[in-house]
Amino acid sequence: MRTIILRRGLVALFAAAVSFGAIVQAQAAETLRIGYQKYGTLVLLKAKGTLEKRLAEQGVTVQWTEFPGGPQLLEGLNVGSIDFGVTGETPPVFAQAAGADLLYVAYEPPAPTSEAILVPKDSPIKSVAELKGKKVVLNKGSNVHYLLVRALEDAGLKYTDVQTVFLPPADARAAFERGSVDAWVIWDPYQAAAEQQLQARTLRDATGIADNHQFYLATKPYTEKHPDVIKALVEEVRAVGEWSKANPQQVTQQVAPLLGLPADITLTSVKRQGYGALFLTPEVVAAQQKIADTFYQLKLIPKPLSIKDVIWTPPATVAKAP
Repeated sequence: MRTIILRRGLVALFAAAVSFGAIVQAQAAETLRIGYQKYGTLVLLKAKGTLEKRLAEQGVTVQWTEFPGGPQLLEGLNVGSIDFGVTGETPPVFAQAAGADLLYVAYEPPAPTSEAILVPKDSPIKSVAELKGKKVVLNKGSNVHYLLVRALEDAGLKYTDVQTVFLPPADARAAFERGSVDAWVIWDPYQAAAEQQLQARTLRDATGIADNHQFYLATKPYTEKHPDVIKALVEEVRAVGEWSKANPQQVTQQVAPLLGLPADITLTSVKRQGYGALFLTPEVVAAQQKIADTFYQLKLIPKPLSIKDVIWTPPATVAKAP
């Protein structure tokens, strides 16, 4: 009899453990983990809190994690620490080449003035062509990596004609201030801060050579399991973007404290940004494919890529969104 009771007790205990595990998994599944950076519409969305209110109706909570750059954010997606995030054009190419199971979900309109090659205010360098043999610092695999490639090409130089130094933004700025490098390729708000605080001079922005799209990406498993959450997320990003475009001063007041930057620097960044998230078009996919092909030809990625293979195709009910 004692043996039977003991067995029943163990079965009950095991069942309770399984039930608890299921509850924990369910709770994890009901948390949308978003990665963001010190720029862009996701910063605004986080500040407004509208996404949390909308997803609460679906029983979903939102968790935010800040990253210093796109490559680091996509690594977070790849290892499963976040479900969704935003980066520039280049990080997804490197991530796909490394085998990350990611999907492009949406994109923002071009913002070519929101990234640039900067030189110190007293630098004798007046053109991109004069960067030959010089040290150029940038965040490897970020959006500005492609800007540098295209700017050099446009100036008649090869990528190997400059000495690239790879550092994250904060360290890159320190090297730039010390004079350890000759130029810095960077994006907003770091770009605007260097222009106003250091009087850095813009040698070339992306106008005419790179779109500088921002891409929203998610893990493939999450998009497959939660298409309605992704739909709601893109719609909220779009709504905040449209509001931001019409209210730059209000956006600045809201975001400057979050970024830890003065209002004038923040306003410059806000005005240069692209707003209005949309699902990807064939034209945007083709532009991204060109970037992937360029990096393969330069042997910066180990294999050719097919961008169209990693584009999220929304279910019919989701695809009705504008």
